[in-house]
Amino acid sequence: METPGSQTSLHRANLERVVRAVRMAGSLTQAEIARATGLSAATVSNIVRELKDGGTVEVTPTSAGGRRARSVALSGDAGIVIGVDFGHTHLRVAVGNLAHQVLAEESEPLDVDGSAAEGFDRAEHLVKRLIAASGISQDKVIGVGLGVPGPIDVESGTLGSTSILPGWKGINPSEELSGRLGVPVYVDNDANLGALGELVWGSGRGVKDLAYIKVASGVGAGLVISGQIYRGPGGTAGEIGHITLDESGPVCRCGNRGCLETFTAARYVLPLLQSSHGADLTMERVVQLAREGDPGCRRVIADVGRHIGSGVANLCNLLNPSRVVLGGDLAEAGELVLGPIRDSVSRYAIPSAARQLSVLPGALGGRSEVLGALALVLNEMGDSTLLDSALPANTPAFT
Repeated sequence: METPGSQTSLHRANLERVVRAVRMAGSLTQAEIARATGLSAATVSNIVRELKDGGTVEVTPTSAGGRRARSVALSGDAGIVIGVDFGHTHLRVAVGNLAHQVLAEESEPLDVDGSAAEGFDRAEHLVKRLIAASGISQDKVIGVGLGVPGPIDVESGTLGSTSILPGWKGINPSEELSGRLGVPVYVDNDANLGALGELVWGSGRGVKDLAYIKVASGVGAGLVISGQIYRGPGGTAGEIGHITLDESGPVCRCGNRGCLETFTAARYVLPLLQSSHGADLTMERVVQLAREGDPGCRRVIADVGRHIGSGVANLCNLLNPSRVVLGGDLAEAGELVLGPIRDSVSRYAIPSAARQLSVLPGALGGRSEVLGALALVLNEMGDSTLLDSALPANTPAFT
């Protein structure tokens, strides 16, 4: 039996610290592991050697600052994680390993507003097909990250707003997919997963505090504070789309008037252009036309950017993030939308907060949520399973 404070328990804790640091970063040099964990270089070297011998990590030669170094990553055989992203019009699935490598990825059209059962049938089929196509044994799957386009109620695990996905009323997405696949499923809303994806793989790399703004059929924000997603006690943190801009404005689906969403989301913006540009207009097409110089589309995108900037200014004043990342189709407009966002932030945010903020487009495009779902599993999974399966029962106690 391990006793608290013993050499064995201390060694175990150090093993978990190293594995956790590598798991979250994807790969690190031994010097970077030492800085991230606070362990000495000698301790890190011994632990890495032990983990390598046990098959938990892989070590490859690299360079850092012009000097030779050794890069440490979790073994590609240590386990597999799955990401599932339900968008309003698509289903996307990705298969990855613990070294942050995407092994397979596929998407297909799906009307997620319809039957939840059909959506989960499609997801189960696509997951199993990608696992088989990758030549991976299903018992290697450690967990699944699942994204849905709406807030998740923390207490019940169900969607927090039935007006967003009425066909999913009473459904617990985690339990439903876990029962089908036989592995743990971690669920979050699409904005939070977009934030995680950009934090790990995209425009958020290297920062600890950011907001990911996704503008699609609705408007949401994924908030990262001190490197962790902030969800709030009820799971609804980041519902930036329901900040009130005009108390006499259009009625929002939430029942209030003049929410940010009513000035920026596709369902409200597209009708402004349909009389002149056709009824089958999409936000993707609006962005394309704006980039080609269409004056009406440019005006609408600039207006949307200014309204988003008002919401971002409120976030700056409250949370003081160092970076805002814009996702969704709108991000493809580049400076046509980012410029007006920055203008509004400069006008409405506290000057010191505005000066510290950078506003960038997402680097991952439509993949940010499914990659965030992979990152969610990497965040939530424990390290004990990896160590217990790879290391012998009596490991030497390096300190």
